[in-house]
Amino acid sequence: MNILITGANRGLGLALVNHALSNGDNVIATARSMNEDLDRLQTKYPDKLHVLQFDVTNESAIITERDRIAKEIDYIDAIINNAAILNGRDQLIENLSIEDCLLAFDINTLGPIRIIKHFLPLLRKGNEKSIINISSEAGSLTNAYAGDYPYGLSKVALNMLTEKLVRELKDDQINVMSVHPGWMQTDMGGNQAPTNPNDTAKNIYQFITNPPKSTTGFHFFEHSGKMMDI
Repeated sequence: MNILITGANRGLGLALVNHALSNGDNVIATARSMNEDLDRLQTKYPDKLHVLQFDVTNESAIITERDRIAKEIDYIDAIINNAAILNGRDQLIENLSIEDCLLAFDINTLGPIRIIKHFLPLLRKGNEKSIINISSEAGSLTNAYAGDYPYGLSKVALNMLTEKLVRELKDDQINVMSVHPGWMQTDMGGNQAPTNPNDTAKNIYQFITNPPKSTTGFHFFEHSGKMMDI
């Protein structure tokens, strides 16, 4: 398979890259910049790993890199929108930074939109044809909690994007889903988190060839495959 993974230089994104490469897939990994981990993987998998450098807020850079990779790869089987920011955590409504909210939306919601917008023609040529938006339980209306305004609001919007795409891309037979990856041992989750990102990556990877089935009409799942409350 050919799999596009954003935010691929650390955390869950890097774990997804590692897992896909170890399974023999071609990976198009996007990151704002290279690091030692991606350098190491590119040395180990010179013909399998293709790194695109851009910020998901930079649409012109996305187009440029899309055009470049399209000369090497004819199709994509799956897009995993993983790049995200967790900011403005301790702000209550009285001191909420609108700038923090706008930044979270720009990365967490509009970032996936830009990726899908410009890579969809390649995805339509794929075999498995999946879009996996890495969301969060913070994006659940049913289980809303105080605080985390920038992150939570942006993830609610991401879940709405998923539902709209499910309906728009139905005739293209593209599976679209939002996935809550759990609390993981990453820079975002911290070392005290109970879940290893490698285990989560393994579960999410299975969704490409064996997507979970919705029992509610919505398409928001835990990485285990269990339905999440929308």
